[in-house]
Amino acid sequence: MNILLLGKGGQVGWELQRSLAVLGQVTALDFDSPEHCGDFANPEGVAATVRALQPDVIVNAAAHTAVDKAESEPEFARLLNATTPGLIAQEAARLGALLVHYSTDYVFDGSGTRPWVETDTPAPLSIYGATKWEGEQHIQQSGCRHLILRTSWVYAARGGNFAKTMLRLGQERERLTVIDDQWGAPTGADLLADVTAHAIRHLQHRPQDGGLYHCVAGGETNWHSYAKYVLAQAGQASAAIKIKATEIAPVPTSAFPTPARRPHNSRLDTRKLQATFGLTLPHWQQGVARMLTEIL
Repeated sequence: MNILLLGKGGQVGWELQRSLAVLGQVTALDFDSPEHCGDFANPEGVAATVRALQPDVIVNAAAHTAVDKAESEPEFARLLNATTPGLIAQEAARLGALLVHYSTDYVFDGSGTRPWVETDTPAPLSIYGATKWEGEQHIQQSGCRHLILRTSWVYAARGGNFAKTMLRLGQERERLTVIDDQWGAPTGADLLADVTAHAIRHLQHRPQDGGLYHCVAGGETNWHSYAKYVLAQAGQASAAIKIKATEIAPVPTSAFPTPARRPHNSRLDTRKLQATFGLTLPHWQQGVARMLTEIL
């Protein structure tokens, strides 16, 4: 199997280099790759790369993910999240290739408390969410074979993440304030990568199972409880980590105004994914504990 991975330098892309390697020959590109164009700011260049390499599978882990920054550069966000993925989808359709693409809970407005299912109508609150939804539609309308995985609260041992920020602040300050009215499931980039590899293998034999799925770790939490868990684990796991914070105060989203509105309800229902692909998605604490063991 000839696989083209785009966005190899991101958190998910880095893990995909590992998980996809067992499936076949992987050509992994980033925006600055010298040999082939992987720069999503150059859609025609990326389309030419697809035509030149003629992959059996294209895995797109590239995106404009700076949620607040997207509010001030909507056209650039649209280029990276919608226009270029749409062009890749057209090339995939011509080739008969499978396109794997990642989307987000930000396509929803975050209302209610019920986990979102794949058939719920998107109503994004931000430019980021709107452009990611546009990207989904371009892919679906292209007619290419595709697998779109919506996820949320992605983290990895490599790169920056919420847990690392809490560890740093917990060592610097005696009191932390953390939002407690946004709910979701922290999801490891390694879990996403492993699910992707499993799904690609499955779709080789059952191509009719392609489409749109929700993929997050099991369980649910809010940022405040997530922070408490991280600091408690760190305190137990490493004598070298001296947690100074004695109070972690819950505050509403309104306490931290941001350019982009965040959804309060980022819960995603994963029953369709688990049933179709024969998977059990582990509880979010399992992945976070493993990540903490790796970085502490």
